Amino acid sequence: MNLYNFVCLNMIEHYFDCPHCWENQLKMIDPSIEEQNFIEDCEVCCNPLEFELNITNNHLDFFSVIPIGQ
Repeated sequence: MNLYNFVCLNMIEHYFDCPHCWENQLKMIDPSIEEQNFIEDCEVCCNPLEFELNITNNHLDFFSVIPIGQ
């Protein structure tokens, strides 16, 4: 198994609705980082989103996505 396959197999899949356009989307989450906070654009409407999540023992404990006003 190569490194790419190892990383992909250990990702957490989480679906969420964009608070701008309400499209349901999949977010792939790296469980090796327990506390994460980052900004990304929605893949559908391109509006900015702030993500906050917590992971414990490869389990997603908390997931939040909020719109960032423009």
